[in-house]
Amino acid sequence: MKQSNRNRLSKQVANASHIKYSGWFGAWLTGSLWIYLGLILLLVIADVWYVLASMGNTEGLREMLDWGNLWQSVKLTFLSSTVSAILSVLIAVPIGYLLSRYRFFGKSVIDAVLDIPVVLPPLVIGLSLLILFNNFPPRILDWGVGSLDDIMSGWGMRVTHTKLAIVIAQFTVACAFAIRMMKVSFDQIDPRSEKVAMTMGASRGRAFFDVVLPQSYHGMVAAGMLAWARSLGEFGPILVFAGATRGKTEVLSTSVYLEINTGNLKGAVLISLIMIALAVMTILIVRILTKKGAGYDMH
Repeated sequence: MKQSNRNRLSKQVANASHIKYSGWFGAWLTGSLWIYLGLILLLVIADVWYVLASMGNTEGLREMLDWGNLWQSVKLTFLSSTVSAILSVLIAVPIGYLLSRYRFFGKSVIDAVLDIPVVLPPLVIGLSLLILFNNFPPRILDWGVGSLDDIMSGWGMRVTHTKLAIVIAQFTVACAFAIRMMKVSFDQIDPRSEKVAMTMGASRGRAFFDVVLPQSYHGMVAAGMLAWARSLGEFGPILVFAGATRGKTEVLSTSVYLEINTGNLKGAVLISLIMIALAVMTILIVRILTKKGAGYDMH
């Protein structure tokens, strides 16, 4: 009897998500969904419509942009975003594991500090990077020590307004997202498996690399893809710290800015559509990978 009641309750819970809501509550749920979903779809439709109308009325696709310059921007974007994503994952894996498995003094404060790049305005991050590399320690103190950029320039590695600055700006923001993703991924992995490995003589590090890391593979790839997508769309820190010089520090996000500044709105919209397509593909890949992860799902 108890078993039948338990089965009946399980079926009711399973079917609860399929109940059709009516009245004001259903209108509130579906209305909120369609308002925001409609806004997102209209943004994309407006861009596509604008480009198609421009192609039909005034000029073809080839005349909208300097395609040679755009290709250079695409290559630099892919290169810098990939390097930033790899660096983000390399840093996010140990930090995510540390926050997931260990308790220590000041953990909540450190956890909050790691989220600062997520909530800070992008231009503030770019300005802070500029100050860090060009005026730290402050020259007003007159310590007789050059800035970080001066020191690195002596090693043949100038940072500000170079391609390296693009990677640093992207990494500063993207790594925060990767850390959050990896922490959630490790949280979803049952710690009993690594405890069993340690009882069999494995060290904590060996248990991590042999047991935990293989289970977090999909989470790592998802973190890397999200870091890549975030790097792809980064603009403010790059503009302030790396600049937006044609053919030198121009990535897709700054290409949009440069095209708008030159009055080429059609070209700016076309580049925006390219970025939207890349972002959608990245999201789809992350969704697929997170569904296959070790109990980890973004939904």
